[in-house]
Amino acid sequence: MEKTWYSIFKTFFKVGTLLLGGGYVILPLLTSELVDKKKWITSEELCEYYALGASLPGIIAANTAIFVGRKLMGGVGALAAILGMVLPAFLAIVLLASVLSEIINNSYIQYIFWGVGVGVIVLLFLAVKEMWKKSVTDKFSGIVYAACLLLALWGKVPLAVIIIGAFVFGIVWQKIEDRRGGVR
Repeated sequence: MEKTWYSIFKTFFKVGTLLLGGGYVILPLLTSELVDKKKWITSEELCEYYALGASLPGIIAANTAIFVGRKLMGGVGALAAILGMVLPAFLAIVLLASVLSEIINNSYIQYIFWGVGVGVIVLLFLAVKEMWKKSVTDKFSGIVYAACLLLALWGKVPLAVIIIGAFVFGIVWQKIEDRRGGVR
């Protein structure tokens, strides 16, 4: 499919319109649009961009959009992707701000939000499943995952320290593996 700034903008605008629940639910949506339908990037590239976007400050969806857009068309693609991603939320906030207090108290709207919450849980599950397939590929990555999960659930170690520790541990492990000649 043709990669123009408009097609990038339109694709990310569509994803931004469907994005409810934050950056963690974006992975299945982007996989469907960018990998399966348009074949602009691979699933592995998308997971790498998503992981980078999640590790940087800011909105995960916006960070991921910038990386993908830059891959597709450089700076113009990054700009088109970020505008497409954030414009739906911006427009929704502007349009709904004046009537929000009336809308939020409506019982039917409460039911809609409940349904959206269920949908977000499903999308979160799909994102975790997708990341799991790409990230936990051997015994070492499984052990690192389990250790990070236990430390995070324990709650005494800041998440930033866990991420940095896993990063450093992965680099050290890779250096050891490289010296061994890659034999596991």
